Formats: sequence, structure tokens, C-alpha cells
Amino acid sequence: MKMKLFVISFLLVSLLLTSSMAGSYTHGDDFCEAKCTERCSKAGRQDRCLKYCNICCEKCHCVPSGTYGHKDECPCYRDMKNSKGDPKCP
Repeated sequence: MKMKLFVISFLLVSLLLTSSMAGSYTHGDDFCEAKCTERCSKAGRQDRCLKYCNICCEKCHCVPSGTYGHKDECPCYRDMKNSKGDPKCP
């Protein structure tokens, strides 16, 4: 009886944690739009910067702070490469 109660409790807690974590990783368009607008605010080619920043944000669910650098804050963003092997994310 105790084992069944433990298993049920464990499953409920796991379900709650999983659903709350999913909400923290799902930022949506507003998050990416705001972060990429800030990130690309000083870019010479804002249209290109915004395009690639949004692609990277949607995949990585994060954008480094500031307008340049700080890519260690978001390893996924930092490590994405284009077809030539160059960094994809601004």
C-alpha cells in the first residue's frame, strides 16, 4: 500500500515539475521579438540580424544579453553554425 502511494505521489510531482518547466522554456514570439530587437539595435544590417536572431531564439529559447558578445550565456545560440561553418547567430 505504501509503495503504491509513493509511486502515485512521485508521478504527480513529476507531472507538475514537467509542466512548470515546459512553461519556462516556451517563450513564444514576444520573448524572441523583444530580445532580438535589443540584441540587433546597433547592427548595421538590422533586417538580417533580426532574421537570424529570431531563428536562433526559436531553436535555443534564449538570446545573450547586450548588443554584442556574451554568447557564453547561451551555449546553443553560440554553437549554431551556418552552412559555411561560421556562427549563425548574431
